[in-house]
Amino acid sequence: MSVRRDFWSIYREAIPVLLVALGGGLFAGLVLEGMIESVERFPGLLVMIPVFLATRGNVYGALGGRIASGLHQGLIEPRFRWDDRLVNAVLASFVNGIGISIVIGVVTWLALLILGWEVAALYELVAIMLVAGALTSVVLIFGLLTLIFAGYTYGYDPDNLVGPIVTTLGDIFGMVFMLFAIGFVEVIV
Repeated sequence: MSVRRDFWSIYREAIPVLLVALGGGLFAGLVLEGMIESVERFPGLLVMIPVFLATRGNVYGALGGRIASGLHQGLIEPRFRWDDRLVNAVLASFVNGIGISIVIGVVTWLALLILGWEVAALYELVAIMLVAGALTSVVLIFGLLTLIFAGYTYGYDPDNLVGPIVTTLGDIFGMVFMLFAIGFVEVIV
């Protein structure tokens, strides 16, 4: 395949996914706008949001990379069935996603405390991150696998799909589940 054909192939596959990612990012921004009152109720919340969204991309981008490599090498088949490689990658990502969510809550609380800024209670920040992290992890794992497997089955290069899929799903569901987690914590506190 020529360089020009490679370029257009990548471009053709990436553009539709990037346009969906654009819409997803705008939607996540609208959800954030709706959280302004919660920022006053839980000081420190705005500090956690960019870190939370970034770690969704890091953890599940790595999962997507492993899946894409496994598909390219023929080690993973593009369907849901028991596969030790796939299960191990998913479990490791899930544990990392939950673990880093808890760390975000603790580190945010400590940083704001050290700086002398107003901060919500530690258990509130950790609870928000735990609930949002767990729900987002489930959606990202199944959404990522479904879209990568479907794209691969229809001839798309999973390497062109992983980044936009992870960021879009992470932004949309990260913000939606963050809003849900805030409401949940408000009710139980």
